[in-house]
Formats: sequence, structure tokens, C-alpha cells
Amino acid sequence: MTLADRRTREPRPGWLAGQSGGVRLARHSLTLVALAVVLVPFADLSILTRDPWAELARMARGLAWPAWGALESPLEALGLTVAVALWGTLGGMVLGFPLALLFARSRLVRAGCAFVRAIHELFWALLFLQVFGLSAATALMALAIPYAGIFAKVYAETLEQIPGAPRDALPSGVTRLSRFVYAELPLAWTRLAAYTRYRFECALRASVLLGFVGLPTLGFQLETAFREGRYHEAGALLWLFYLLIASLPWWGHRRLMPLLALGGALLLGPWPALEGGLLWRFVSQDIWPPALLEGDWRGLIDWLARIPDLGPAIGNTLLLGLLGSVGALLVALALWPLACRHFGNPATRLAGRGLLIFLRSTPELMLAFFFLLLLGPSLLPAWLALALHNGALIAFLVARHADAITPGMPGVNASGRLAYELLPRLYPGMLALLYYRAEVILRETAILGMLGVATLGYYIDANFEYLLFDVAFFLLLITAALNIAVDALSRRLRPRETAIIDDPCQR
Repeated sequence: MTLADRRTREPRPGWLAGQSGGVRLARHSLTLVALAVVLVPFADLSILTRDPWAELARMARGLAWPAWGALESPLEALGLTVAVALWGTLGGMVLGFPLALLFARSRLVRAGCAFVRAIHELFWALLFLQVFGLSAATALMALAIPYAGIFAKVYAETLEQIPGAPRDALPSGVTRLSRFVYAELPLAWTRLAAYTRYRFECALRASVLLGFVGLPTLGFQLETAFREGRYHEAGALLWLFYLLIASLPWWGHRRLMPLLALGGALLLGPWPALEGGLLWRFVSQDIWPPALLEGDWRGLIDWLARIPDLGPAIGNTLLLGLLGSVGALLVALALWPLACRHFGNPATRLAGRGLLIFLRSTPELMLAFFFLLLLGPSLLPAWLALALHNGALIAFLVARHADAITPGMPGVNASGRLAYELLPRLYPGMLALLYYRAEVILRETAILGMLGVATLGYYIDANFEYLLFDVAFFLLLITAALNIAVDALSRRLRPRETAIIDDPCQR
């Protein structure tokens, strides 16, 4: 079945939700909430710090009075963050473009792309760290490989949506590449460029997070400052991060990109001395169980038996994904009216939009790190981070759509307008958008284990630390399989007659 055939069975997202789809989605949401309520007693949500409010006050003071003079080489860290994001995005685009041309016709290509994008950039960084060390090569490959899978999927879907008349007008026997260059690319160029710019913004946040595994981007200084309690310095670094994201439309203009790429290339060095034998040994031997390479199936069973019980880790990963999804839905329901033109006044709407932009721009790992310092190690910091980030993202998109709706019941107060007119029209799309985010939420759930949360990511990070590469890679395969399964389940749960706003963030 081709990609176009599947799309005829599952319509493209848009805000054309029908009543039957809304009822079915409402039942799904009640089921999710009920399941979360039943399972929440099994989650470790304890607060393990003596005085979290005092710690929160210290963090707030650090953000309010940043210590700019205490920063060491902030411009170098910023430049490296931008360089890694830019060249990582370019690498993913170069790898993803040819895969996009084969995506609709090759099940193997689709499966490979699904696998590489199911593993988070930080896990790819941990993998390449063992070969390339703390170098630009590690950072670039950690971004380029999963982004290649993402670009291939998105570019292929975009190319499938363009009109078929220009392709049909070409002479018979024209190659796939020629059809792409002369008939598809000119029509799809605007959307492809828009998504590439969005992916570059995502790469900036991912580049910051690479500092959490030791790469010298802005995140390395940020994590060090927070971990050592230097909150005024951490506040300055946070303001730098938010200013970097907020000013992207100006410094990230397409005319400046060649200069940024050239300057970034100068910041990425020095490059590691790559030993082909070491790389081949890592790929062909180190990440595979010795018994598997020797064909010793009994030894392979013994190797599997020596792996710690992963049931609790898998359970925590799935439970946190469920709680994060339900929490995101509740946060979205609570926050979207704050940024909607139908409620409040200009000052409250500006504050609401600022809050949503703040929460959606801060990666889950960074939010979880803040809450971990505040509340102690449990599932609670991770749950709050997932719910706030994804809920704010959904609320931002819902509020933007609600602004385009003209109420048909004048004179109704704000609560009546919310309950009887806007929410019934917005809720089906909001919930379907949550299903699109489910795979992303589970993907982020795994990496939160790097902060000590007892998910699969905790064991992956620990096995990399102890140089048990075969066990770490096996756990990565399990993580990827869980993400692919949850993505497939969320697609089945979305009713075909219900459609939502197109969200590039879910890809």
C-alpha cells in the first residue's frame, strides 16, 4: 500500500471534526484519565526535599538577578550551540532528501526511518560518544541521524500532497529524480523550507541538551551551574537561551545562513582522529552480545538472564508516558484560554502567551532537571516536566485556532462561551493532537532516566557509563520498539473522521 493510499483511508489533519469523532475522542479521553487515576498509586510521586519552597525562591532570585559577569565564554558556548544545530540540521536534510524519494515505495526505508527517529538525540550522542569522544562529530551525528528519519517522513508526506498534474505531464520514462526536480520540488519548496526552519529551531534546543552528556554547548554550563547551586549564573545562561530562541527570526534569516554555516564550521573543530578499526570493532562487535556473534544460543540465553529485571523500568516508562499524556491534556485545557482573544484583556493575554512560549520553548529534560533539584528524585519532576511542556504546546496551537473562530452567541459571558461554544468545537482536535504527541512524550520519557528517574533511560545511561555497550544497545532497541508501538497505537486510536490542526512538532 502506498503512502497516498494510506492517506485516503486516514485523512490529513485539519480542524474539520465531526460530532461522531468528538464523541469517540471524548470516550477515549475519559478512558485515559480513568486509567491514569487507577495507576497513579503505583507511581513514585514523593517529594524528597526538606524545604522545596526555599530552593524555589533561590532559583527565582537567580532568574530575576542574573550574574552576567560570572559567565565564562558565553559567546563561544552560544556559537557552538548554533553551529551544532545548523550543521546537524543540514546533515539530516542531506541524508533525508534521498530517503524521502524512496519513502512511499520502500517498506524497508520506512521501517529504518521509524527506528532512527524513535531513539532520542541524547541516546545517539551516548552511542557515538564511545567512538568519537567529546567532539563535534558526536554532536553532529547525534542530530543528523534521527533528523534524517524525520526529514524523510515529512518531506515524503509533503511531496505526496502536491497536485499530480505536473508529474503526469512529463514524458514517459522520466526518472524519479527528474520528476522530483522539475515537477515536485518547485511546488513543494515553500512547505519544505518552512519545515526545515522549524526543525532548525528544534535542533537549537537539542543542541543545548547535548551539554547534559558533556558536550561543550550552552547546556553544559547550564547543568553545571544548576547542579552546583550557582543560580544567579544559571539565570544568566537561561536568559541567553531564551533570547537565542526569541531572536531566531532575525539572526536566522535565510540570507545570513551561509555566513552562519561558514562561521559555525570554524567553531566545530578540532575533529577527532578517526580510527577505522576502532569504529568497525564498535559497530560489529562491541554493541552485540558475544554469544550472538559466536552463534552460541545457550550462551545468549544466559546473557539475557544476567540482564536486570526490566519490568519495573518498562512499567515506569509506560506509566510516566500515560501520566504525562493525561497531564498534558489537563494543562492544555487549563492554559489555552489564557492566550485566547475571547477571554481576558490585552495584558492578561500577553502574559498568557508569554507563559505558553516559555513552557513550550523549554525542553522537557531541562524542566525535569529544575524540578529534580526542587523536589528530589522521583517520577514527580518528570511528570511535571512532560505535562507542562507538551500541555503548553497543545494550548498554544489550540489558542491560535480559537482566535480564528467567530462566536455565534453574542452576549454570553466568558464561562458560557467557553463551555457551550468554543470548547465543544476545539476539544476533538485538542485530543487528537494529544494522540499525535503520544509518541513524542514516550520518547522524552525514556531520556528522563538520565536524570535518575527509574525509566529505561536510567539503565541505558548506567550501562554506557560502565562500558556495557551490548546491554545498552539492547535497551535502546527495546526503547525504540516501545516508541514505534505507541505511535502505531495512537494512530489507531485517532478516529478517521476526526481531524486536527497540523502540528509539525509531533514529527
